[in-house]
Amino acid sequence: MPVKQGDLELLQDPVSQELLQSKIPARLAYIAADGTPRVVPIWFHWNGREFVMATPPKAPKLKGLAKNPKVALTIDDNAFPHKVLLVRGTARLDAVDGIVPEYAAAAERYFGPEQGRAWMQQVGTRMTSMTKITITPEWAGVLGQNLESTGVSV
Repeated sequence: MPVKQGDLELLQDPVSQELLQSKIPARLAYIAADGTPRVVPIWFHWNGREFVMATPPKAPKLKGLAKNPKVALTIDDNAFPHKVLLVRGTARLDAVDGIVPEYAAAAERYFGPEQGRAWMQQVGTRMTSMTKITITPEWAGVLGQNLESTGVSV
C-alpha cells in the first residue's frame, strides 16, 4: 500500500534521512506571542523519534511556543530539483542547567568534531542555562523525488 503525505513513515524515506543528517538548519514556523506567524532558522538534532533544539532561556520564540506549541518544520536543500522534508508537530519546552546535550551533538554535525567542540567550549563560558525544545512529529511530507516510483501517494 502506498505511503501518503502526512504519514510518519515518510521520516524513513531516503530523502528524509539525507536531510535529517545534513548540515542544513531547519526552519521552525510558529505563532509568536503577539499572534503573528514567524519562521526562524535553527539547528536541530534528530534522535530517531523527535527533533531536539536548544535556545537561550530569554529567546522571543519561547513565549509564543509556550502559548501555542503547534509548529511546522522544514529542512530543504539548495540544489534543483529541491528536496524538502516537511514536518508538523507539537513542541515541548524544558529548562536545562548548562548546555543541552543535543545542542552539542548538533554543533559537531554542523561544524565537524573539532570545531564543534571548540564552539561548545565558547558557548559554555557564556551560557549557564538553555531551553530545550523537543518537537514530536505528528505529520510528515517529502518533496523532491519521483514519489510515485517509491510508492508514495501524493
